[in-house]
Amino acid sequence: MNKKPSIIFMGTPDFAVASLDAIHQAGYDIKAVVTVPDRQSGRGQKITFSPVKEYALQHDLPLLQPEKLRDEAFLEALRQLNADLFIVVAFRMLPKVVWNMPKMGTFNLHASLLPDYRGAAPINWAVINGETESGVTTFMLNERIDEGGILLQEKTPISPDDNAGTLHDRLMEIGKELVVKTIKGLADGTLKPQPQTSVENPKNAPKIFKDDCRIDWQKPGTDIVNFVRGMSPYPAAFMELKYPNGEVVPFKIFDVTFEKGTSNADFAIITDQKKYLKIAINDGYIAINALQMGGKRRNSAENFLIGNNVINCKLIV
Repeated sequence: MNKKPSIIFMGTPDFAVASLDAIHQAGYDIKAVVTVPDRQSGRGQKITFSPVKEYALQHDLPLLQPEKLRDEAFLEALRQLNADLFIVVAFRMLPKVVWNMPKMGTFNLHASLLPDYRGAAPINWAVINGETESGVTTFMLNERIDEGGILLQEKTPISPDDNAGTLHDRLMEIGKELVVKTIKGLADGTLKPQPQTSVENPKNAPKIFKDDCRIDWQKPGTDIVNFVRGMSPYPAAFMELKYPNGEVVPFKIFDVTFEKGTSNADFAIITDQKKYLKIAINDGYIAINALQMGGKRRNSAENFLIGNNVINCKLIV
C-alpha cells in the first residue's frame, strides 16, 4: 500500500488515548473515533465523557458512540466511512460484522505478552501473580477472544517496586509506539500475522469484581504483597476492621511490605498508634503503609493513626 491507510479507532480509557494521540500525531487520516456512550456518574449523576471522547472533541475528530455494535445505523456509518484499517485499544468485544469490515482488517493492542494473560485485566493479574516481565502485543482480531495472529510484541521488566499503576503507564507508552509501528508494517506489507503458540495451561486475566479485591490474609506474605501491588491504585485491595462498637469499616490498601518472621498467626492488629500498623499473618507480618478508610482520603499509616485508634479493632478474616 503506497499511501497511508485511513483509520477508524476504537477505545475508551486513558490507556487508549495515548495510542490515539500517537496515530493522530503521526499524520494518519482518522475517519472516526468510536467510544462508549456518555454515562452518568458520581453523587450528582453528572454526564461524563470517556477519555477517548474528550480527546476526539479536543482535536475535532469525528465521533461515533453506539449503544449496540450491531446497530444497523452504526454499521452503515462505518461502511460509508470506508476506512482501510480498524484499530482497537481497550474497548469492547467486537462482532465479526465490525472487525471483518475493513480491507486491511482490524488489529488490537493488548497489555500482555500473548498467549498469556488473555482477558480484561492483564496488567493487574501479571503483578498479582508475581511476574517479573510483561509487555504489549498487537494482533489481528478473529472469532476467538485475544487469540488472533500476533503482529508485534515488546517486553518490559516488572520490578518489585512496580504496581498495576506504574506498569499500566509504562505499557501505555510502549504500546502507543507499537501501534504506529504496526500500522506502518501492515501498510508496507512487511508485517504478517503469526499464529499464537499453543499453551497447555495459559495464564488468564479475567475481569476483576469487587469481591475479588478482598485480601486473603491466610496466604503467604509475598503473595499478599503482590496482590496489593496488582490492585493498586485501582481497583484497590481492601480489608475490613470491626470496631469495639460493632461497626465494620472497609479500608482500601495501596501499599504494604512483608516482614518475614514468626507470629502467632492470629491476624492481630499490631500498632504503636503512632508510626506503624501491622497484621500478624502465618509467616510473619504485613506492614500497611498506605490506606484509605471508607469515605475518607488516602493516607499514610502514620497520618491515619493520628486520629484513628485501632488498638481494640479486629481484622475480619
